[in-house]
Amino acid sequence: MNRRPSRPIALTIAGSDSGGGAGIQADLKTFAALRVHGTSAITCVTAQNPREVRAVQPLRPDMVRAQLEAVCAELPPRAVKTGMLYSPAIIRVVAGFTFPGNPPLVVDPVMVATSGVPLLQPRAVRVLIAELLPRATLVTPNVPEAQWLVGRPLKDMEDLRQAARSLHERHGCAVLIKGGHLKGLRTAPDLFYDGKQELLLEAPRIARLHTHGTGCTYAAAVTACLARGESLVRAVTTAKAFITRALAGAYRAARHDVLLPGA
Repeated sequence: MNRRPSRPIALTIAGSDSGGGAGIQADLKTFAALRVHGTSAITCVTAQNPREVRAVQPLRPDMVRAQLEAVCAELPPRAVKTGMLYSPAIIRVVAGFTFPGNPPLVVDPVMVATSGVPLLQPRAVRVLIAELLPRATLVTPNVPEAQWLVGRPLKDMEDLRQAARSLHERHGCAVLIKGGHLKGLRTAPDLFYDGKQELLLEAPRIARLHTHGTGCTYAAAVTACLARGESLVRAVTTAKAFITRALAGAYRAARHDVLLPGA
């Protein structure tokens, strides 16, 4: 009797992107490309396209909790990722939830859409910092998000190094700061620091590419690699190569560039 192949399970807790380029949709495409079974708990429904976010409707916190309970009862994840959490109440549900087996937690601190629309309520930032980051295995801010978390401007790679160390010292988690927002660089540099090891992850910067969902896809790739049993250092290295291929393989949908996970 032939046995069907099994796949590890990963869970994403994030918002739904009706345009299909970011959020839950990007995470599940990434999990599938990395041969991981993707499960999800939706925190918000958004009305958006690659140009704008038109509306945000958060789910009730008890519905977010119900999704987590349903998934974990039959499909316990080997790694968990958070994306758009939006409100203090939803953050507290996630931060207080007991995941079976205590899987690694990747926190992508989604705060603002590429179009500039806030995706995290201002009063929720403090709750994320105080209650969720101490539970995280890895936090993956881009430069604007890292500036919010450390409370100062970040203008160059030395600023990123200091910010990564500061976040690690404050919260105890590893840090991956995505440096694509730094200006005047020919590469897209990311800085990883886990308290013992610092890694500079670089790739060629792709000019004239305007897409969103890069941060979601990158963090989801790290999560998938952790679900497959890879070490954290190997997971971030693999994920950097994965997002670089996804950017290089981007395709057009109408007038917009869309990442291609698994390219």
